[in-house]
Amino acid sequence: MGRHSRKGPGATRRETGAAAGAGTERGTGRRGRDSATPPSRDGHSPFRDAPQVRGGHPEQHEPGGGWGTGPQPHHGGRQDPAGPGGQEIFRAGQAAMARQQAAQREAGRRTAGPQTGDATLIPGPRREFLEAFETTPSRPVPPVPHEAGPRTPGGPDEPAGAPVDPGAREPKGSRGRTFTGIAAAAVTTVLAVVVAGQVAQSGGAVDAPQSGGVDRQDSEDASRSVERAAPQVQRQEAAPLTYAQKMATAFPLAPDLKASGTFEAVPGLAKAPGKGHKYRYRIDVEQGLGLDSGLFAEAVQKTLNDDRSWAHNGAMTFERISSGEPDFVITLASPGTTGVWCAKSGLDTTEDNVSCDSAATDRVMINAYRWAQGASTFGPDKLLAYRQMLINHEVGHRLGHDHVSCSTPGALAPVMQQQTKTLDLDGVKCRPNPWVHPGS
Repeated sequence: MGRHSRKGPGATRRETGAAAGAGTERGTGRRGRDSATPPSRDGHSPFRDAPQVRGGHPEQHEPGGGWGTGPQPHHGGRQDPAGPGGQEIFRAGQAAMARQQAAQREAGRRTAGPQTGDATLIPGPRREFLEAFETTPSRPVPPVPHEAGPRTPGGPDEPAGAPVDPGAREPKGSRGRTFTGIAAAAVTTVLAVVVAGQVAQSGGAVDAPQSGGVDRQDSEDASRSVERAAPQVQRQEAAPLTYAQKMATAFPLAPDLKASGTFEAVPGLAKAPGKGHKYRYRIDVEQGLGLDSGLFAEAVQKTLNDDRSWAHNGAMTFERISSGEPDFVITLASPGTTGVWCAKSGLDTTEDNVSCDSAATDRVMINAYRWAQGASTFGPDKLLAYRQMLINHEVGHRLGHDHVSCSTPGALAPVMQQQTKTLDLDGVKCRPNPWVHPGS
């Protein structure tokens, strides 16, 4: 049981009269002590009146333990009288206490997070705070280098000789929860600082508007990082020009232009709208003019079948075709080409750059320059009327009508008068007129 036990009162001591208080114990080799003797430095004192117990209690002595400062040597170099059995118990107590301290340090290390070198452990968030944010990380957390392997005894955070519990493992997911808790605490701290700054700047009003500089920065960041939709400008598409507007618009064309001399028929069919004798005609346009052939074809059909024209009172009607045998061909050609075809019928159109009915051929020639630019007798504001007169006048020649001069000053000029050249003949000045029957 160890040598601190006693086997009974007076079993190992002999007292001899008065010498018992100051003498020595015989047979034990120990110095006798009476009740007045103070306790020794190792904390043992003979309680004379205390009940004697069997066995005794092993005292554990290590630095920082709960039993004092540990065993102290006796005067004269004598060692602790615990004996070999007591030393084994002492070492076992030391190992248990070392394991307890290692577990405490491990718990503090887990709470404080990873360490670097000999840096002092910083207490981390409380366990209740971590459990509130406990989540399983979405991806594995890379291992910390000094936590990857088993801890080495005698490291910077534990004394040499301290045993390491090989069965102790860090709980799964605790590192992620620790990092999550620390991050949450940091975010909370930052938010508190920001709110405090806003309160200080606005004189206590938390909801005070932010400064213009912050707004400008946010706007610039947004303009750089966010792809914004371009402002949609409502564009009003220009309405297509009406027939009358197109007919009143001048087109650019040189007065001495001579184009390719090749003609192309305008496709399509425009039925004769009226009664009477039907004239079938085709429209050819010289290639390379750059003019609207569709507009020209539309103008011819509308002008000839107008009741103010040759179709007055159903006397005749006109139908446009693009194939087959026509009665005549109305041709839009450049000034140079018009002169060539008019010369075939003995007519000179180059002097005044005019149009003609080439009677020796099947073509009624319309000078493209006059069609595009008009004439000074009508002026720029009456281009529509001039174009109608040009069609009626040249087709009138095809129908057998000759030139007629104005006889009444101030009256409307006859449609068969050469109004392109002049409205003043022999001192009689008339007004421009596009129609055969203008009063209808």
